[in-house]
Formats: sequence, structure tokens, C-alpha cells
Amino acid sequence: MSDMPKAVVLLSGGLDSMVAAGLARQGGYAVHALTVDYNQRHRVELSAAARIAQELQVAAHVVLPLDLSQFGGSALTSDIAVPKTGASGVDDDIPVTYVPARNMIFLSLAMGWAEALGARDIFIGVNALDYSGYPDCRPEFISSFVATANLATKAGVEGHGVTIHTPLQHWGKARIAQEAAALGLDPGMSWSCYDPTPDGIACGTCDSCRLRRKGFADAQLIDPTPYAA
Repeated sequence: MSDMPKAVVLLSGGLDSMVAAGLARQGGYAVHALTVDYNQRHRVELSAAARIAQELQVAAHVVLPLDLSQFGGSALTSDIAVPKTGASGVDDDIPVTYVPARNMIFLSLAMGWAEALGARDIFIGVNALDYSGYPDCRPEFISSFVATANLATKAGVEGHGVTIHTPLQHWGKARIAQEAAALGLDPGMSWSCYDPTPDGIACGTCDSCRLRRKGFADAQLIDPTPYAA
């Protein structure tokens, strides 16, 4: 891998991040996977990230502790209930599963590691088409972050700025499920549920579960995830 260009890939353990990492590998990058343990409600996704990293034989996998539950402000980092009804991607309201500034924080961490590695590429599995309306998944945010990062870093000032790849930006969940199959990745390695049961089973009714199930159904593919409901 020493002669391959390095890329930092934000690997949450979800389906989208798994596919983004798979595409980075397919693109010829030595994948350096960054998983943030932010004391999220669905900490089971950390195990999924480890499985995916092992399957992809990444060059390195860093699991970085950053306890965002100290801030709260989200159903994923506090005692706010995870919604089990609604219409993800339809409502104008930003859902309570939005974690304040999460992608800005995560991309800043990825940027720091990329600069330390001498990497000029970052991959993130953000999606603005078939998702919950999070403001930090929009193309405008990604573009503005790249501009800021290239102003704020030594690499950027010296003309070696970073590129942030968002290959899933305009894909529906069905397309993402199809791409996982095309990459030969087992979707059962990934985790999507925001509110797993105490014994670690996907709830089946949160926004993320419903989007995942619909995506696989639309793609006419089997989702191997066991659901509680």
C-alpha cells in the first residue's frame, strides 16, 4: 500500500459509510478509516465499523473517543426519544436525531489526520437526496468546508489542499444498496438503527431503519438485518 495515495474515510459503521469506503478502495486509495466514538445511543455501530474495516483491509483504523453526550442536543446523544413515526426526507423540520455540527466536527478531525498523513483526499458518505434533511449533509456545506480547510491548514496554504469526496451525495438508498452489492460488500456488516433494543437488535421503526428497509425493497435486494419490528 506504500505506493497508493492515502485517503481518510469517515467510517461510522453505517451502510453509506461502508459504501463510501468501498468506493475509496476501488478507486485505488490506501484507506485510513476514522470512526468517532461520540458516546452515541447506537454504539453498536462501532462494532460494525470494526467489521467493515477488517473486511476492507484498511491501512489503518482509528477509533477516536469524543463524548458529544456532554453537549447533548440530539436524540442520539441525550435522553430525547428517537422518533418512530414521520416522513424522513419530506418534512422541512430538521429532526431531533440531528447531532449539532456533527459532520463539521468529524470533517475537522478527518482533515487533521489527513494533513498529518500527507493525504489529500477525504471520503464521507453524506447523502442529501434520500435522507432526513440534515443541514450538514448538503453539497453547499461540503464546498464551504473545503474552502475553509484549505485556508486553515499548512497543506492548503502551501498549495496541497484537500479534496472531499461525496460519492453518495445524490444517490437514493436503493442505489446505495445496489452499489454495496456491486462492490461485493455484505450489507449485514453495516448498522443503521438509531435506537437498538437492549439486546442489540435494530428497532425497525426509526427513520434510519425505515429508510434502509425501503431502500433494499426498492432495489429488490435482501436486507439481512434482523429487525425487532
